[in-house]
Amino acid sequence: APCNTFAPCKFETFKPQKPTVPAALIAVGTVEVCSDGFKSLNREVRDGMGRLRGGDRYIHADDYVQYLPLAAHLGLGCIGVRSRHSFRERLAIDATAYLSMGILVNATKYSVRERRPGSGARNSFPSGHTATAFMGAELARMEYGTGIGIGAYALDSGVAFLRLYNNRHWLSDVVAGTGIGILSARIGHWMLPL
Repeated sequence: APCNTFAPCKFETFKPQKPTVPAALIAVGTVEVCSDGFKSLNREVRDGMGRLRGGDRYIHADDYVQYLPLAAHLGLGCIGVRSRHSFRERLAIDATAYLSMGILVNATKYSVRERRPGSGARNSFPSGHTATAFMGAELARMEYGTGIGIGAYALDSGVAFLRLYNNRHWLSDVVAGTGIGILSARIGHWMLPL
C-alpha cells in the first residue's frame, strides 16, 4: 500500500554501495576536467555538436524540460499513480534533494571555475540543468518504479544532449552533473527519516 499518514513508510537507509554509480560519474567528469587527454575529447564533442547544429540553430527546451521529472515525482501520486510515500513525504524528499543538489553544484562551479564552451563564463562544471533533470529522474524511479524511471531517464538524456548541442557545457560537465543529480536524489531519501 502507498504510504499515508496512517501507515508509516519504510525508509531507505544508507548503504555504502548505493552511491557507487553517482560517485563514478562524478569522478569521470572530474578526471575529464583535470586531464589534457580528456579535454581533447571535450573539444571533439563540442565540435561535433557544432557540425550537427549547423550554425546558430539552438533548441532551448532544456531550460524547461529539466523540471518535468521533478514535477512527475510530486504529481503522479496525486493523480492516482501508486506511490511509495505520501505527498508531504515526497515534498520533503524533493526539498532536501534540491537543496543538496544546489549546494553540490554551486560549490563545485565556483571552486573549479571551468570556462563554458560558448561564452567563456567560468561556471561550466558541473551542469546544473543536467543535475536537476537526473535528480528528478532518480526520484521518479525510486518512487514509482522502473517503468516511469525509464521514461524520466530518457527525457533527461535529452536534456543532457541539449546542453551539449546548445554549446552550454562540455561533456565532462554533463557526466558529473548526472552523478550529482542521482546522488542528490538518494540524499533526499536517506534524510527523510530526519
